[in-house]
Amino acid sequence: MKIKELRQMNKEDREKKLKELKLELIKAKSTSAKTANAKTKQIKKIIAKILTLNTTENDKEVLKKE
Repeated sequence: MKIKELRQMNKEDREKKLKELKLELIKAKSTSAKTANAKTKQIKKIIAKILTLNTTENDKEVLKKE
């Protein structure tokens, strides 16, 4: 998933996607270690993108209020 796609989503959709990814990460970790390594790495990257985007938008909102 690319950052452009994430920016086009509203905040609620990103939160839903974040929950789905966290569940998927748990499932991937519980499967065999060899097959899950690449998948968990990819999921973690997407989660990081979503969290970074959420933090950035929150910071922008705080600056606008001041």
